[in-house]
Amino acid sequence: MKIAVVGATGMVGNVMLEVLEERNFPVTELLVVASERSVGKTIIYKGKEHTVIGLQDAIDQRPDIALFSAGGGTSLEWAPKFAAAGITVVDNSSAWRMDPTKKLVVPEINAGELTSDDKIIANPNCSTIQMVVALAPLHKKYGIKRLVISTYQSISGTGVKAVQQLENEYQGIKGEMAYPYPIHRNALPHCDVFEENGYTKEEMKLVNETRKILNDDSIAVTATAVRIPVAGGHSESINIEFDNDFDVNELRRLLHETDGVVVQDNLDTNTYPMPIYAEGKDDVFVGRIRRDASQQNSLNMWVVSDNLRKGAATNTIQIAEYLIRQGLV
Repeated sequence: MKIAVVGATGMVGNVMLEVLEERNFPVTELLVVASERSVGKTIIYKGKEHTVIGLQDAIDQRPDIALFSAGGGTSLEWAPKFAAAGITVVDNSSAWRMDPTKKLVVPEINAGELTSDDKIIANPNCSTIQMVVALAPLHKKYGIKRLVISTYQSISGTGVKAVQQLENEYQGIKGEMAYPYPIHRNALPHCDVFEENGYTKEEMKLVNETRKILNDDSIAVTATAVRIPVAGGHSESINIEFDNDFDVNELRRLLHETDGVVVQDNLDTNTYPMPIYAEGKDDVFVGRIRRDASQQNSLNMWVVSDNLRKGAATNTIQIAEYLIRQGLV
């Protein structure tokens, strides 16, 4: 299987290469692809040196699958060119997520919708992925009526520049700012840019992508997204109002039996999800599961996952693994 990693020199691209190696993905030939300014650089994969090539060069070499993490502008321009050459693109940017002609896929939920005709497949936003992995079995069982979401998101979701800002501030060094304010010892209720409705793009991704993945536009969703000084792992406080009542112990068992979910919920031992434990792992961790006494048929829970892995690289690669297993590429 000839695989191209587009955006291989970026933060998510590097994690993609790590995950490909960890999961023993069936790579017979690897193409590491990036923008023109990175062409000629070298990247080590499985102990072997690979030279970075450009996008057109990658198309000319006809990989079977191209894993994109190179930004929305690059994806809008180049993903159709890869697809036209018969290459299946799994795209990690926001470019294609809400396109009605493209599938928005979390493998545990809706990979079964994919066919060999899907040449551009969208990977959801990191904060959406971890949430819907936990929500999908609950929606199927009880029916979700409304979601109130507060996220506490890692700076790595912004990129290398933000990670460097936190490091600089921690060490008392003045440097380039990824955010309009300091992030060290602070919390910014500002993820992505503000839209006309007063919400940020990140908050609206949680609204729109959740409905598309769960295939239910009737779900009412509202969100507040906050950036916190954590290097790896997004945390989410999720309040769920169901159509039907539930038994908390039954609901907890349902989550425990869900692929990709690890329940960490023992108050006697102070066991609950935290980004410090989720970092570097591929699971979605769920805890603080408790009934909302203020509202009928409602629940609170706390969800944490590594935003660079399950929230980006791992989910992308799981999609590619599914395509291979099903003979769709």
